[in-house]
Amino acid sequence: MFGCFFPNPRVFFLSAAGWGLAAVLFWYLVAVDWGDPTGLAGLLGVEEETVWGYVYVFLCYAGFAIFWMRYSPHKWSLWSVAGSALIVFVTWFQVQLDVMINQWFGTFYDMIQKALAKPGAVTAEEYYAQLATFLIIAMVFIVTAVLNAFFTSHFVFRWRTAMNDRYVELWQRVRHIEGASQRVQEDTMRFAGIVESLGVRFIDAVMTLIAFLPILWGLSSHIKEIPVVGEIAYALVWVAILWSVFGTGILALAGYRLPGLEFRNQRVEAAFRKELVIGEDREDRAQPPTLNELFANVRRNYFRLYLNYLYFNVVRYGYLQAGVILPYIALGPTIVSAAVTLGVMQQIIRAFGRVENSFQFLVNSWTTIVELMSIYKRLAAFERAIAGDEQAAIEFETGTQLPVG
Repeated sequence: MFGCFFPNPRVFFLSAAGWGLAAVLFWYLVAVDWGDPTGLAGLLGVEEETVWGYVYVFLCYAGFAIFWMRYSPHKWSLWSVAGSALIVFVTWFQVQLDVMINQWFGTFYDMIQKALAKPGAVTAEEYYAQLATFLIIAMVFIVTAVLNAFFTSHFVFRWRTAMNDRYVELWQRVRHIEGASQRVQEDTMRFAGIVESLGVRFIDAVMTLIAFLPILWGLSSHIKEIPVVGEIAYALVWVAILWSVFGTGILALAGYRLPGLEFRNQRVEAAFRKELVIGEDREDRAQPPTLNELFANVRRNYFRLYLNYLYFNVVRYGYLQAGVILPYIALGPTIVSAAVTLGVMQQIIRAFGRVENSFQFLVNSWTTIVELMSIYKRLAAFERAIAGDEQAAIEFETGTQLPVG
């Protein structure tokens, strides 16, 4: 699943995580004070730290990609290694644009507060200049997002192609395995797409956390106390962390049965579909009693899924809606005492939301993770069957009644 596209997957991903952590630490501890050793800031008329930050991140990703393409040559390394580095770099760039927008919110809402307090305090030129600034940042974000989505689509299809090529080469060995056609055609497509989507969202969550946590940490200096607890240093950071940990825990408890149900769902659907396909060529197959029994299995499993998703969604949506009002509750004493301006409040709310969402990656992605776990279990069993593991065949037996938990 991974080895056909990535070089030495386990070492590759572990080294990527280690390289990323080392790059972040080296930046904050050492490189951030170097100014702009490239000299580009003077040519572009931009702050040295800003230009050097972009150059530093680009060099880090480029260096990692070049090392792996030379150290472990692979048929798909141009897409898997260099392509992954490009996607991660663009994701980081989009997070930086989000930080710019957060800063813009503070300036803009302070201007609004000033303009509403006294007629003529803000000129029309100043007002529309701020709107133009937002428009420029937004247009860059839109163009980047569209191009990244286009490239990512090709990246996913190349990964699917690599998996497809591997299974097609082994088709004579795998064609007799129950559900082989579905594994090769459907599961490879869904697996590559979901893993890439979750991977990008996870990286985005980590990068957003790295970018916005210091911002929220700094803005928390305006918050002197929060309800119930009272005075606490960096209160909003702790509220975001504890609330996210609480949500992840209750969602995990509410949805622990779903992966097994999703896995079984694919099996009963495959059994029903296979009987119909065989019945197209053989009159003695796909008879009403058999089809009714197979569809009853489908119906039974779907109803179990619906029931489990019922209480899972109650917990999930209740938690997410409560999270919308949480920062306003935490800011209650600060707002009542007029300790911050409107612009600072908007920056705090937005930064809090970004940090909270980053910590809530599992909460927001739980249903997708459940689907991925189901697909992975099927492909893993398929791989074991290819390797000659007779026990793996049990995973594809459609008549076996297995536990759904």
